[in-house]
Amino acid sequence: MAVTTTATFCATLVDEWVRAGVTDAVVCPGSRSTPMALALAADDRVRLHVHHDERAAAFMALGLGLATGQPAVVLTTSGTAAVELHPAVVEAHHAKVPLLVVTADRPPELRDVGAPQTIDQQHLYGGAVRWFLDPGVPADEMRNQWRSLASRSVAMTLASPPGPVHLNLPFRDPLVGEPGPLPAGRPRDGAWHGVATRLPDAAEVDVAALADACAGRRGVIVAGGGIRDAEAVHALAATLRWPVLADPRSGCRLPRPATISHFDALLRVPEVAAALAPDIVLRLGALPASKVLGQWLATLDAWQIALEADGTVYDPDRSLNALLAVDPGVACERLALELRDGPESVDRYAVEGDGIVAPDGWLEQWAHLDAEAAAVLQTSIVAHTEITEPAVARDVVAALPEGSSLVVSSSMPVRDVEWFSAPREHLEVLANRGANGIDGVVSTAVGVALANRRADATTAVLIGDVAFLHDSNALLGIVARGIDLVIVVIDNDGGGIFSFLPQAGALEASRFEQLFGTPHGVDIETLAAAHRITATPVDQPRDLRPMIEKAAAAGGVHLVVVRTDRAANVDVHDELHAVMADAVSR
Repeated sequence: MAVTTTATFCATLVDEWVRAGVTDAVVCPGSRSTPMALALAADDRVRLHVHHDERAAAFMALGLGLATGQPAVVLTTSGTAAVELHPAVVEAHHAKVPLLVVTADRPPELRDVGAPQTIDQQHLYGGAVRWFLDPGVPADEMRNQWRSLASRSVAMTLASPPGPVHLNLPFRDPLVGEPGPLPAGRPRDGAWHGVATRLPDAAEVDVAALADACAGRRGVIVAGGGIRDAEAVHALAATLRWPVLADPRSGCRLPRPATISHFDALLRVPEVAAALAPDIVLRLGALPASKVLGQWLATLDAWQIALEADGTVYDPDRSLNALLAVDPGVACERLALELRDGPESVDRYAVEGDGIVAPDGWLEQWAHLDAEAAAVLQTSIVAHTEITEPAVARDVVAALPEGSSLVVSSSMPVRDVEWFSAPREHLEVLANRGANGIDGVVSTAVGVALANRRADATTAVLIGDVAFLHDSNALLGIVARGIDLVIVVIDNDGGGIFSFLPQAGALEASRFEQLFGTPHGVDIETLAAAHRITATPVDQPRDLRPMIEKAAAAGGVHLVVVRTDRAANVDVHDELHAVMADAVSR
């Protein structure tokens, strides 16, 4: 093969991406993307993953970024293949996940002349990307700029906030060639510095003033997604004697004295919600999924301060009083130190008559009510002789070995994990809660599993049947990927979450089923068999946890199918919420 400028350009970009920390690339078959595909495949420092379906490929790359914090490359050819990446780009944008999107394109002379597989790919993803660049057809006279644009593309995915970057690369024939000598690499400290990728420093926050605001007050910490240092959060909670309302995705739902797992159940009882109203709220990271919690926060007559690394506003009810652009873990660590060890801190608070900790019994009241809810929940779940969706969520969280990652689908699974799972150590809970869609959930889990290739690491995904079928192309070639993945599918033959909405009671049954229940009639076990995946149905409550443990220990890809009834599921949820409400009321 002849040496070509295009091949040299692509090899330079790949070399600079690797120097910037890229380790994985997901490539979709296509002709126009050939030069970049060959460059990625030729660099043995890049782990290459090939996928037939562009939408699934993009979510796989997103899963890699979600698990590692580093961008993965996803490469497609031109035309509608590039359009298929859009859902994952939107999720990466809203969830702040680094993602390097590379679309091949026809050269300018083939645009707007009816050439096949040619669409307008300029700014294809609109404002959902942190940066867009179309550098034009590779030209040798521009070779001194190639490393800069490659370095900048990675830096922009890791900017504050992280997110997707789109490179649109037009290539002329010939598409197959050999790279010549690459432009000289710059020193390691010569990477592109136009974006500050470090997290904000708590030094810029008036820690002493924040300590004054918190000391001696009845406060709560709401821990949402995106917290990097759960131990720092709990250290602050221990210092203040405040409860931590811990979303599973926060990493803070640990067996600690301050952990409140069943806050949704507590706040469903009006008199309890009123009695637990705080003076101050620290809101860390993204909001939890709980609608009940959000409504409670919106009604509080309390000072509410958000700590968010990049200053993203999570305030749909307009209840925030202040937003501090600071990493929550760093801020909690500095705040705890200020309260405990700051200049004359104890004497200062003592003179003011406040003290550091919350008034007597504040945390104890929260903890007691949470324990009551947990006890009655466990008793009620165990009392069911049939398998239930709350029990599935609870058992999946409990059964996975230490060091595992659990990807939870939107709609009911993420809510069931939030409502019904117990605290535990050493489990990472992830979810695509940027746009809250059901797109690409299995593909995201595959990406997470590709990143979790330690011998002791298991990845699992808890998903409903509609979301599973929506992303069934994630199963293409999955057995050959060498991953350990347990897929738990709750099969209630349709859209289970709609049975909880007003539509279920307002519409005639057949119309509801037609538009919202949407039974699919697919035999999921047969579908799994077509992809050479072992699928096991679970019918008895006592069998689920051992089955998950067995699948995790065996390694490879396993699918567990749990069949439930949508109407019965609503009744079970109503029952469990009622018994917990009764317990905390008493």
